[in-house]
Amino acid sequence: MPIPKAEETAAKQPHDLHTFMAQVTDEISSEYRRIYARAAEDPGTAGDEGEENWATLLREWLPPTYHIETKGRLIGTDGTLSPQIDLLVLKPSYPRKLREKKVWLAGGVAAAFECKTTIRADHIAASAERCRQFKSLFKPRTGTPRRELKSPLIYGTLAHSHAWKEKGSKPVDNINRLLGDASAGAAKPSDVTDFLCIADLGTWHTMGVAKYEASWVAPEDAAELQHAFGGPWGVQTATMCSAVGHERQEENFRPIGALIALLTQELAWDDTAVRDLADYYRLANLWGRGRACLGCGLLPFIPRRSEQRYPRAFCAMEVIGTSGTSRSSECFCR
Repeated sequence: MPIPKAEETAAKQPHDLHTFMAQVTDEISSEYRRIYARAAEDPGTAGDEGEENWATLLREWLPPTYHIETKGRLIGTDGTLSPQIDLLVLKPSYPRKLREKKVWLAGGVAAAFECKTTIRADHIAASAERCRQFKSLFKPRTGTPRRELKSPLIYGTLAHSHAWKEKGSKPVDNINRLLGDASAGAAKPSDVTDFLCIADLGTWHTMGVAKYEASWVAPEDAAELQHAFGGPWGVQTATMCSAVGHERQEENFRPIGALIALLTQELAWDDTAVRDLADYYRLANLWGRGRACLGCGLLPFIPRRSEQRYPRAFCAMEVIGTSGTSRSSECFCR
C-alpha cells in the first residue's frame, strides 16, 4: 500500500489551528443559546456572562504576557475618565499593583472591547461614538502614516451573534452600511473603530495602505479619487470584512480565528516578541479571505500634499490567498 506524500496529507487535512477555532466557535455558539434563553429574565447577568465568554477566549488565545480584565474606566494623562468598558487587554508592562483597580491607565491599555450577546444596528452607532470618546484620551501621533492613521488604543466590539436572521436578510450588507454611517462622524482616521467580530458571521478590521493608486478603482471613480489624493496615489485606510459564506471564502474559516490572528498582528506592531506568532497565524491563513467593505463609505486617508484632509472615498481592494496580502505591497496594518 503506497504511503501518501506529506504534502498530499496536508492538503486533505485542515491545519490544527482551524480545528481549534471551530471548537472555540462551537463553545461560543453553545454559550449564546444558553445565555439567550435566560436573557429576558435577567439581562444584566446575561451581559456579564457574555463578557466572561470573551474574556476567557482572549485569556486562552492571546500571548500570556497580556492581561485580560473586565469592567472599568480608562484615565488619561490629564485625569479625564472614559465611559465604562466591558473588556480590556493590558500591556505586559502594566503595573501589577494597579491591576487591582478598576480605573485603568490609558497608556497601559493595548485594547478595549464592548461585548454584546446579540448585536443590533443601534449598538454599532453607539460603539462608534464611544470609540471616539476613548481615543480622545490619547494625544495625536505623527511621524509615519501608521502613527497618524492608527490610535495607540485598539477599540472594537465582540458579539456572539446578530439580529438580522429573517429570511432574505443580508446581515453583512447591513453591517457594511451601518459601519459606514457610524464612521462618517470620525474627524480623523484614528477615531474609527478597529474591530467588529460577530462569532457566527464575520470579522471587520480597519487597515491601512501606505500607497494606494487611484487607478485601482473603477475608471469612473478614479478621477474623483485622484483629485482627493492630490495626485495619482495617496495613503488610504479601509475596513476589511472576512465573513462566513463570502465568495471564495476558505472552508475552514472562522470569524474568531480572524479576530485572534488580526488582533495578535496589531499587538505585534509594538511588541516584537509577538511577531513570530502573528506571522504564523497569517501564514496558516486564520485571516481567511477578506475584501474591502465597499458599503462602509468612510475610508479616510492622508494626501501627499502638505494640507491634510480626510474626505470620503471608496476602494475596491481584496485580500486573496493564504498569504493575506493585498494589492499593495506597502500595506502597513496587515
